[in-house]
Amino acid sequence: MDFSEKDTYRTISKPSKEIIYKDRGSKFYGYAFPVKDEEAVKTYLETLKKQHHNARHWCYAWQLGADYSSYRANDDGEPSNSAGMPIYGQIQSFEVTNIVVVVVRYFGGTKLGVGGLIQAYKTAAQHALEASKIVTRTIDVSFFLTFEYAEMNTVMRLIKEENIKIVKQDMELKCVFKIAVRKKEANRVFELFNNTYKVEIKQLENS
Repeated sequence: MDFSEKDTYRTISKPSKEIIYKDRGSKFYGYAFPVKDEEAVKTYLETLKKQHHNARHWCYAWQLGADYSSYRANDDGEPSNSAGMPIYGQIQSFEVTNIVVVVVRYFGGTKLGVGGLIQAYKTAAQHALEASKIVTRTIDVSFFLTFEYAEMNTVMRLIKEENIKIVKQDMELKCVFKIAVRKKEANRVFELFNNTYKVEIKQLENS
């Protein structure tokens, strides 16, 4: 069982406040929202489309996963790569994930050109991220511990010594604890309990 050393990621703790950037009559409203999945992205987009129902474009980019593995950029009718990718570039620049950044544009009558659009969407996204509270979170690995009541003192002593978080306890015929361990400690903690007499440890799938 091998867990890589990188065990933190950066995200935002709550939605940013609305920012506005203006260029030659066009208004760009920037927002950043913390999200866990694409459903949450859709919900925020629908809310903004209702809020700004007279706007011309709702361009956005998102990044998901503690390993920064999934992303998308959407130009929403603007020239190709003039909106979504500049927004995504700021997400990369701030090194954040589990986030969607949306820039809503009201057209002001003057065309900005591709270069002007790239600059405007990039700046609005940057300001939205600057208005956000960025936090660093740990990536945890979850395990199930199964043991008899007689081993409770041993298990609790190890949990206390290692400062392990108990997520859930089930105390019926046997004791079953769900624990969460910081990723870089996971190998060591697994071996610790695996070598403890009469205690069974299993990794929770998809953790």
